[in-house]
Amino acid sequence: MDVAILSAAMTDFGERESWIRELLAEAGEACLDESPVERESVEHLYVSNMASGELEGQTGVMNALAHDLGVLPAYAERVDQTSASGAAGVFEAWQSVASGASDMTLLVGGEKMTHRDTPETSDVVASVTHPVEYKHGVTLPAFGAMAARLYMHEYDAPRESLARVAVKNHSNALANPHAQFRKAVDVETVLESPIVNDPLRLYDYCPVTDGSAALLFCPVSVAEAYTDDYVRVAGVAGATDTHVVHERSDPLAMEAVAESGRRAFEMADWGVEALDVAELHDMVTVLEPLQLEALDIADRGKGWQLTDDGTTARDGTLPINPSGGLKARGHPLGATGVAQVAELYWQLLGEAGDRQVDADRGLACNVGGFGNCVITSLLEVAA
Repeated sequence: MDVAILSAAMTDFGERESWIRELLAEAGEACLDESPVERESVEHLYVSNMASGELEGQTGVMNALAHDLGVLPAYAERVDQTSASGAAGVFEAWQSVASGASDMTLLVGGEKMTHRDTPETSDVVASVTHPVEYKHGVTLPAFGAMAARLYMHEYDAPRESLARVAVKNHSNALANPHAQFRKAVDVETVLESPIVNDPLRLYDYCPVTDGSAALLFCPVSVAEAYTDDYVRVAGVAGATDTHVVHERSDPLAMEAVAESGRRAFEMADWGVEALDVAELHDMVTVLEPLQLEALDIADRGKGWQLTDDGTTARDGTLPINPSGGLKARGHPLGATGVAQVAELYWQLLGEAGDRQVDADRGLACNVGGFGNCVITSLLEVAA
């Protein structure tokens, strides 16, 4: 069954006083208010969230949200796939409609993180690594730094080119009213910011973020009865790579990105050459070129050149992260994959305001761990 997205919403990202239940309800309410349907028509509710129990001591967020939104007796389920929880929720919501199990499915993703100090939050996020890696102090920022060092060594990628990823995405976020960092930076600022993990610095990494986002899914036939303003889920697929990163034959080859992308394009029956815009998981700057290469948008070792030559700029031939990406929009774990698809929804419908690009087809790639689990989603405007 063809699946449509009928409405989308997102809270402001950043440091919020609201707790997780309030954040989830804020996006969920806005999404339902934006839709043409009554909330009692919601049959399934999925909540993407990685760590409300660990970070806030709040479990059962899906049941609480069903009550708070007034969608009882809808079936409610929490989806956790580490930092890819948001897109895992997209997959579950799509599947619930595509299978015929639900005619109206609401997905809300969110995380409350900023109330804990950075070492505490980093420790929770680092728990996704293999226990052997974890006990040696390996964290996701450390994986990013090691990948960046190897990438620059193997492919002669200039350090400045990774910094330009941050510069581009900060520039894009200036036009996103929901973004955490609406502040321009230049290459010099990135390269002179404090070292986090050599060779990467503070501005190479995404921030710790609070926020939520929501999407409403239904069959295309149902969407057509309400409105012409919807987008179609053309393809969605997930894949898993080795848990232990050093067991990979090539640590710079994001195989789960490549496989999930291949499956999603096969489902959509169109290829990467048809893409107009993409939202990629730039938790750290080096991940953007690595995903471009894994998705065959760029040749191996050449992804950095697409930033340098302006291809991935908002006015380039393939805008990447017009929202500002994780780097500047922010990265509330469970919300990120939902927010990526929400951005595509607005872009494809021409509702992205000052950051609008010319797009009929878009891709979102949400990465869990350091490429351990990945979901790629493809959207297109209604035919």
